[in-house]
Parts: sequence; C-alpha cells; structure tokens
Amino acid sequence: MQSSVGSLVKQLSMKEAWKSTSNRWSGKDNYNPVGDATLNQMEGFSMYGNEDNGMMVRKRVMVVIDNSSHSKHAMMWALTHVANKGDFLTLLHVVPPLKGSQSSSSANVVNYLGSLCTDCKPEVKVEALVIQGPKLATVMSQVKKLDVSVLVLGQKKPSTLLSCLCGSSSSSTEDLTEHFINNAECLTIGVRKRSQGMNGYLISTRWQKDFWLLA
Repeated sequence: MQSSVGSLVKQLSMKEAWKSTSNRWSGKDNYNPVGDATLNQMEGFSMYGNEDNGMMVRKRVMVVIDNSSHSKHAMMWALTHVANKGDFLTLLHVVPPLKGSQSSSSANVVNYLGSLCTDCKPEVKVEALVIQGPKLATVMSQVKKLDVSVLVLGQKKPSTLLSCLCGSSSSSTEDLTEHFINNAECLTIGVRKRSQGMNGYLISTRWQKDFWLLA
C-alpha cells in the first residue's frame, strides 16, 4: 500500500510570521523551551525521500495535533505512510491566545502522542512544538520557518446535523484545513479515517479530493 501512496505523491508537484514562544518535546523529557531548527526545503521529492549523490535526503513532516481522534489518526497515517528512517516528524499543537492556562492539558497531549510515535517508529526523529497564537498564522509561519516538506492535517466526517441546520456541511475547522491545503508552501494532505466497519483513509490534496487508500 505504501507504493500506492508513493504513486499518488509522485503525481503531485511541490512547489506574516506569528512570533511566539515555542516549546519542543524531544522524546527524552517533557517538552521544554529550545531554539529554532531548520532543514533545507526540498522540491520534487518522493514519499520515500531523494538520493543526492548517493546520500538519502531527509525530509520534515509536520502534523497539526490536538486531543481529537481525527488528529491522532492523521498523525499515525503520517508516521506509517510518509515519514521514513531518519526523517523528522514534527507535531505542532497550537494553543489559542485566550487559553494559555491549559498548559497542563497541552503537555499531556504532546507527551502522549510524541511517546506513541517514538514507540511505534523509533527510527523517525520525533519532536513536538506547543505554540500559543492564532492557528492559521501559526501553522503557516511554522511551515515556512522549519522548511516543512509535507504538512498533514486530520479531517473529520462532515456533520449531517450541521448540514441540515445550516444548509452546509462545512465548518470553520474544515474551512481552515482547506485553506492550508490550498495555500501552504508545501505539499499538504488532509487525512480522514473512514467510518467504523469501512477500511482505509480518505486523502485530500490540492489536486485530489477524498482519494481512497485501503490501508
């Protein structure tokens, strides 16, 4: 199934900074303040990385996380289908400006998900950033600052009730995800796990919507 994912990505061409204090989880301890890190941005990479003069080029995969199930599903999909040995997997948790007091909750989220990634795939370098700020500006800024190669976001099934009441199946969260897919300066993938009893994931990019992957 990874070959199917690779074929999908090979068909895709890659093409306001919000200043905030960030905290990074490194896998050794709970997240702590650290300096910035960067990678050279890559273009035209395959899902499995590129070879440059016989050396494998590492990529940085970023997943926007929170305490929702669809966020966790997207993270695990990115870990198993996108990140490879030696790659960097950055988990970004954005805390709204008016909810800074939820620091303990944020710590629980990043420590749990970060440890889960490390246990499942120790050959991938996992880190987590907790940043307080507006979600749109923060994600776009971090994608550019860290030279992210692939951005992955969780999507949830549109609410039937919301569609009936409002005449639309979209929500502010879904609109935000679509904005990232269409405007982020890297390949951006929306991931939605199919309903119980139905295998696979629905993948959305700037060029394809709800592409079904069995695994």
